[in-house]
Order: sequence, then structure tokens, then C-alpha cells
Amino acid sequence: MPSAGVDSAPLARVPRPEVFETGGLSADAQVEAWERHNASALVALSCRPIDDRGFDAQEVNLQLEQVHLARVRATRHVVERPASLVKEIPARSIAVYASLRGEAILEYAGRRTLIRPGQLIVCDVDAPFLRGFGHGLEELAVKVPVEAFEARTGMTSMPTPIVLDAGRDQDPHGRALVQMVGRALRPHQPVPADEDAVLDLISVIATAGRVSLATAHRAAAKAFIEDHLADPGLSAAAVAAGAGISERHLSRLFADAGTSVPRHILGRRLELAYTMLAAGAEPDSRTVDVAVRCGFTSASYFSQAFRKRFGVTAGDVRRAARG
Repeated sequence: MPSAGVDSAPLARVPRPEVFETGGLSADAQVEAWERHNASALVALSCRPIDDRGFDAQEVNLQLEQVHLARVRATRHVVERPASLVKEIPARSIAVYASLRGEAILEYAGRRTLIRPGQLIVCDVDAPFLRGFGHGLEELAVKVPVEAFEARTGMTSMPTPIVLDAGRDQDPHGRALVQMVGRALRPHQPVPADEDAVLDLISVIATAGRVSLATAHRAAAKAFIEDHLADPGLSAAAVAAGAGISERHLSRLFADAGTSVPRHILGRRLELAYTMLAAGAEPDSRTVDVAVRCGFTSASYFSQAFRKRFGVTAGDVRRAARG
């Protein structure tokens, strides 16, 4: 891999998902615990199970510097965010919900919309809404503070929700967002989320592409990098071709963000390697095997870059994970 600098960063730069679930609670305590958890982690909601057999739910949460990611699974229920709850516990956030399984109903501003698997909703959660999951729920959720949303889009709210298809051959930015968030929250070998890329993708989606071309191009370039992170042949030329822009323009986009394409790729690969080592996955594999799986072709270069970035060796992280 060509030489590239990498900034040092604290270990907290690679946050890990946390899991909350109601399965171990009594039936009487499940809904109350779920509402309390969501008021703290995502958005305060009133929850009403449809069945009388208890409420089985799980939420995998990942808090980044600004954005909160979650993967939510639950049995049949209805959630509501009435005006009284908005007033009592404002969220000051824009939310993106990506349906993975089960049709759902969205009631928002007097309109009812059927949401199918593969579709995305972008909405302002400080407007009252109701969502019904008659077939159960499995979805990804992203919560973006209004301040971060405004910085990218110039908008302080979403007057009406956006619903779009993010499946294969549909909206490419929506599909890239779903893939990126899904990788960050998967139970085995998660890929750390690139928060800037998540924000860029959401800004393109929420404005229907009316953000600057630079933002749209950078989002496309970073999405391509995420899809090919483990490819040792990944280069600026390949990224530019994948994003449909010139290599010179690509370099300007990353320079304006205070980095370069090689530096960005290196940073993402190091974060992936750290996550894999810290998870203690595949205990029989060697540290060098992890490096190869993250796209590195030189073990010594990987070791030097890893220590410079995190202040510890890859072996230290691996030993700590093994206990």
C-alpha cells in the first residue's frame, strides 16, 4: 500500500454497539423498560403491543460523535409520538428509518402511508406521528441532531416525510446508507461507521439531491470505498472511476475535508482492524491475518500505522480482547 499519513486518535474513536432487550423481563415490565430505553437512546415514544403474549424486542445501539445508529427488532406493536410527548420530551432530531422486514403503517400530518421492506423514511421526529407494525418490526434507525442536519443541508426541519426505495437498482444513496449502517450494527465483525459519510448520504437523500455537487460526489466516493475497503488494490483512480468523477476532482473533495484519499482509506482500514481485534473474533487467526483481511499487504506497515493511530500495538488489543 502506498505511504500515507494517519492522525493519532484515542481508542474511543472506535465505539462499539450496545444491546438492549426485553426478553429477560417480566411481561408487565417490558413496555415500560422499552419506552424508557428509547427515550434515552433514540426518541421518546408511547408503545402499545398488539398481542397479549408479551413484548419481545431488541435494540442494538451505536452512539457516534453526533449521530446515533440502531438496529431494532420487535414483535407486533404500535408506537406513537403525540404532540404532548413532543412538547414534554423534544428530540430536536431528524430520523431515518430503513425497513428490513414486515410492512408497516406511517401516519404523519394526517396522511397514512404503507411502508414496505426496502423503503426508507426520513422525517422530523418533533412532529407527531404514529407507526404500526402488524407483522413485527425489523429496521435500521439513524438519529441526526438538528444542528448537524442544518450544517449539511441548511434545513432546520423536514416539513413532510420523505419515503424512498433503497433496494437494488433503486436510490443509490439510500442503498449505500442502509449498507453502511447495517455493517456497523451487525452482530459479528461489524465495520465501524464513517460518520461523515453517513451525514453526507442523509443530506443528499433528505434534500432530494439539492445539496452541493461536492457533497453528493464525496458521498458516492466514500460509499465506494466502504464497498471495497478490504481490496488491497483500492486506489484513488479506482474510487474516482467508481464515483463517476475525475481523480483531480476527487482529490480536491478530500483535501477540502482536511484529508486525502490514501489517508482516508488507511484510517478506515485501521478502524476496521481495531474493531476486529477488539471483538476477539476468530481466536486462531493471527494479527497479520486480520491485517490482510482489512486490505493491508505489508505486516510491518500495518503494525507501525496501527500503533501511531491508537497508541497501542495490534497485539495489545488482541490480548486484551482474549482476557
